[in-house]
Amino acid sequence: MPDHRRHRGPHPGDARLFAADQVPALRSAVHDLSWLLTRGYAERSSLKMVGDRFRLRQRQRTAVMRCACGDIALGGRTARQLAQGSVSGQTIHLDGYNVLTTVEAALAGGVLLLARDGCLRDMASMHGHYRKVEETVQAVRLVGLALEELGVTESTWYLDAPVSNSGRLARLIEDAAADPGIRWRVDLVPDPDPVLAVSTEVVATADSVILDSDIRWFNLARHVVRTRIPAAWIVNLHPDGRP
Repeated sequence: MPDHRRHRGPHPGDARLFAADQVPALRSAVHDLSWLLTRGYAERSSLKMVGDRFRLRQRQRTAVMRCACGDIALGGRTARQLAQGSVSGQTIHLDGYNVLTTVEAALAGGVLLLARDGCLRDMASMHGHYRKVEETVQAVRLVGLALEELGVTESTWYLDAPVSNSGRLARLIEDAAADPGIRWRVDLVPDPDPVLAVSTEVVATADSVILDSDIRWFNLARHVVRTRIPAAWIVNLHPDGRP
């Protein structure tokens, strides 16, 4: 079915699924799933058990899965995360779609999830296809402004070449580099994950597979949302409710 979306906004049921009265159960579910993952239980079966216990709908279960992580993973991610003041003068490699869709969703009023590891994650799913939305150009520019203000020396966007419209998006991002202060390039690769997982530069991503590799990373999407999109819809699913 063709993708005719003009925005990466909320799902029709999100206002109910992520309402304030749902948050306590969702946080408890993130806590329980993280507890099980810490003890080596399989993610799929653990998510089913936790989801059944709290009677979660499928979209809520997906949110819980994206927000949970075991203690070892949490410790590693925390130890290798760079603070805002530590990226000045650095080169940053961006997990392109991961960063971009989160900022697009924030601009469009889509739900963003604050996870146990402090990352913001959206609920978008591309399934091998990317469609430019009305917020795309603004999202790219906000990322560029953030990188400039952070003092980043240069940056590279890594995009999945097999995803449809990646070439068009690459040209859009490269065109934005004509703005003063933006110094970046775009690299189309078969799969950014293994490239970024061995990067010696700072990586901007919220992808758990990349975060659990031995890389230094910066929470760029959350930084952009916090500093540039204060009205974004953020649902805090950290088990302790930490901001």
